[in-house]
Amino acid sequence: MSRLVVISNRVGDPRKVAAGGLAVALGDALATSGGLWFGWSGKIVEDGATGEGELHQQRAGNVELVTIDLSREDHDTYYTGYSNQALWPAFHYRLDLADFGSGFFAGYQRVNRLFARKLAPLLRDDDVIWVHDYHLIPLASELRSLGCRQRIGFFLHIPLPPPPILAAIPGHEWLMRSFFAYDLVGLQTNEDADHFGRFLVGEAHAERLADGRFSAYGRTMRAQAFPIGIDVDEFQGLAESPESRETETTLKQQYAHRRLLVGIDRLDYSKGLPRRLRAFRELLANYPETRNSATLIQVASPTRESVDAYADIRHELESLAGEINGAYGELDWMPIRYMHRTWARKRLPGLYRAAKVALVTPLRDGMNLVAKEYVAMQDETDPGVLVLSRFAGAAEQMREALLVNPYDIPATAQTIQRALQMPLAERRERHAVLLKRIREYDVHAWRKDFLGVLAETAEAAPVT
Repeated sequence: MSRLVVISNRVGDPRKVAAGGLAVALGDALATSGGLWFGWSGKIVEDGATGEGELHQQRAGNVELVTIDLSREDHDTYYTGYSNQALWPAFHYRLDLADFGSGFFAGYQRVNRLFARKLAPLLRDDDVIWVHDYHLIPLASELRSLGCRQRIGFFLHIPLPPPPILAAIPGHEWLMRSFFAYDLVGLQTNEDADHFGRFLVGEAHAERLADGRFSAYGRTMRAQAFPIGIDVDEFQGLAESPESRETETTLKQQYAHRRLLVGIDRLDYSKGLPRRLRAFRELLANYPETRNSATLIQVASPTRESVDAYADIRHELESLAGEINGAYGELDWMPIRYMHRTWARKRLPGLYRAAKVALVTPLRDGMNLVAKEYVAMQDETDPGVLVLSRFAGAAEQMREALLVNPYDIPATAQTIQRALQMPLAERRERHAVLLKRIREYDVHAWRKDFLGVLAETAEAAPVT
């Protein structure tokens, strides 16, 4: 049996429950055949210190975890720079926030080359290689240049925008050519796959073949949607943890006479959090019965705080929450409970179960697994309601949620009110269909489907 080699920017330890469903699923796949997981250690070697590019190896059962240190310059140009200040905003349709700063692109190339150089000696001839996310788009090309002929697949966890936005990225021709070093490119949604195909045909003049295959630069590559799921059983198991039960009991006691709404997001401009708070303010203004009744718990986990755009959105959210609480709050009730911190994963099921409504309203998201986690945690006899942005990748699979346009604040407020008033029979009907679907296409099915299609691909031809 071929060994699976996973490469991602950061490495997850599959032994740790807190690592999340993706780490568990990949860990299962790695452990089945024996595997290797390679990525950045999270350690930055400051200028003048030794250890840049040093490999660290440990075993997690049948899985070998291999990580590499980065220099300060490489981290700042590859990770903070090109990955998160150039590609992240551009891929989320925000060219206005993209910074294609001097040295970013060169650093991105350099680190991918470093990853390839350090990984190549660890590979076996029959390995199956699976590369993850936007940080490592050119990795296969760098491996091919070192003579690697193994099957290599790539999965993009974030959305892929339409061709005109992709074409605006400086160096997009090089990125596009890099995709053709893969045998299979996986995307979250059919819409993303359509954007990708049109980009390849229009910009690379690729020939569109059958079964999602494209030919250009002397190579044939397949592109297909593989919407990622969650490990439903694993996450439902967390609901039995003491932390989850304590959270659920505490919230239900404290809010016994009120209706809880929940939003759980990273603090990122793609999540549409200011618009969500404005829609909640509109709800309070237009539906007086929600005052002193509905409470929104909004968790906004810190992320990329060194980037100016994230500091700006934090200040905006804090200002909005304070303004709304000041205008509508009472001595014994605050409409918004805003928390800028990370919640322990074991406590999340309790929070989901206590909430009557979940607000998942990003302006653009690759998938958004919070939507699926919320559905998985509901009491089937009295489930809550999911309000979901039509611009989240999850919307393709979760049509029974209440879909909203987060840019339309009044309409979003109306939909939230509909969710709060939805009859039990309708809630049960919608939830049953959603739960069935997320069970059928969970994270294990996602992983099996991707690796199954990758195994069907022909042996890679040399890159020209």
